[in-house]
Amino acid sequence: MRILAIESSCDETSAAVVCDGCRILSNIVSSQVDIHALYGGVVPELAARQHLEAGPLVVEQALQQAGVCLSDIEAVAVTQGPGLVGALLVGLSLAKGIAWGAGLPLVGVHHIEGHILAPLLERDLAFPFLALAVSGGHTHLYRVEGFGQYHLLGQTLDDAAGEAFDKVAKMCGLTYPGGALIDRLAAQGDGSRFALPRPMLQHEGFDFSFSGIKTAVLTLLKKQPELAQPPHLADLAASFQEAVVEVLSKKTFAAAHQHRLERIVVAGGVACNSGLRQRCLALAQQQGLEVVFPSPALCGDNAAMLAVAAEARLRRGAEGYRSFDARPVWPLEQVTRLSSGTP
Repeated sequence: MRILAIESSCDETSAAVVCDGCRILSNIVSSQVDIHALYGGVVPELAARQHLEAGPLVVEQALQQAGVCLSDIEAVAVTQGPGLVGALLVGLSLAKGIAWGAGLPLVGVHHIEGHILAPLLERDLAFPFLALAVSGGHTHLYRVEGFGQYHLLGQTLDDAAGEAFDKVAKMCGLTYPGGALIDRLAAQGDGSRFALPRPMLQHEGFDFSFSGIKTAVLTLLKKQPELAQPPHLADLAASFQEAVVEVLSKKTFAAAHQHRLERIVVAGGVACNSGLRQRCLALAQQQGLEVVFPSPALCGDNAAMLAVAAEARLRRGAEGYRSFDARPVWPLEQVTRLSSGTP
């Protein structure tokens, strides 16, 4: 089964062609980073306009790179939510138009579902497993029993981890998006220099909070503005990253042990962070667990990841629909079993 997938939930316009839900024939991503960097963050209206311009182009490029025509496509998948409503509507409209015109089934996919199933594009992965979905908009822990079976164990109560990275970077005068810049600086710094808080780490349960760490950095910078400059900046970045990584990793592995799960998937944009990868791999080796990260190209927003869930749903007998709406707010645990085909 060849699926054409379209992603437009935030500031990346992407189209992909995936065969049998596991073999990527193409995965085109058009980034809007340069546009939003001028404003220090994503501007929703600009994002929607850029999706409108880039959408048809990335679809054409995806088909060409895959070496197929639209007549070779058997289904269309699209991000239904969550995300920026204007951005979602552009992608949905494009996907619906293609599906209607070509007489193809259309499957709406949850954005986080796409992220946590992305490793299946590169390897076999047995259920059940624990999934940490961590990005600029999401920090959630799920027990994943199978396709369409997601149980929320914990989530951020305020900022997502990636959002905290970008906000701290902005405080330090770094360009948007700042997460990767913080990561590079942290590699050169001393993560023990500044004692930053670890919110919620000692609390029962698996919820997160990152606003306190961000506020602690802001307080330091107000008292000592010179910390935003070399040679202090690398130590500040390392101390901040150390605090976030410790909270993420300890909560995640504690959840895996409590729920007796031997496999952990870490997915989403922040899964590219070198500190988080190193810490999780080290803990997995120490504790006899398996931790899986998608390759960097599949950590950020991309369309190929949507095809895994879409193919599974269609394979289980769902018909596909062409009349569903965008869901800018959509808890993953509301996603029903894929065999039901509910839009």
